[in-house]
Amino acid sequence: MRIAMWSGPRNLSTAMMYSFGARADCAVVDEPFYAAYLRMTGLDHPMREEILASQSQNPVEVADGLNGPTPGARPFWYQKHMTQHMIPGVPRDWMRDVRNVFLIRHPARVIASYGAKRENPTLDDIGFRQQAELFDEVRGWGGDPVVIDSRDIRDDPAGMLETLCDAIEMPFSPNMLSWAQGGHRQDGVWASHWYGAVWRSTGFAGPEGDLPEVPEQLQPVLEAALPFYEQMKSVKI
Repeated sequence: MRIAMWSGPRNLSTAMMYSFGARADCAVVDEPFYAAYLRMTGLDHPMREEILASQSQNPVEVADGLNGPTPGARPFWYQKHMTQHMIPGVPRDWMRDVRNVFLIRHPARVIASYGAKRENPTLDDIGFRQQAELFDEVRGWGGDPVVIDSRDIRDDPAGMLETLCDAIEMPFSPNMLSWAQGGHRQDGVWASHWYGAVWRSTGFAGPEGDLPEVPEQLQPVLEAALPFYEQMKSVKI
């Protein structure tokens, strides 16, 4: 089984990769389209040149690999994807052959966390519009996408991960609840910039507190993202 986990940035996505990666029966891959996305858009992200050098920049080649042999011949392959990477020119047909799961988080939390690492994110930077688009596309071809909220995972990691595994017909493993401190060998080269908190962790953080304040200049981004979040939230497990 290949599991494509779709989220925007700053959305518990790395912790989820570590969770699945803690299983002996599951391989993981970290944002395989990132270099292709940077090449195709010309965007200036932190560590751009290192990212371009670290991965294939050919999105067709990347897509073919995602439906190729599972690393280490493991029965499960968790693929961490950013929804904003799926721009025109990036293939989507391969998504028909994977189990598509959508990881959501309140946009106020995403904007506050992303803004601390990269100033003044736009709606396209945080992936909410693209996430809803991909969800509708999967559902439109008769797929059975699953939506899970990062807040629910933080509130009850064991319960929600077991619920997720049931939803995708994968046996739950308690190994998913903890991992070794210091990162994962499959981390992307960009991990040193983005993954500091999760590198220091050995499991999921506790429940989230109140929503953070979003700066006035980013209120339009929040207002634009909220309808997409609410759409996805209405069908979460």
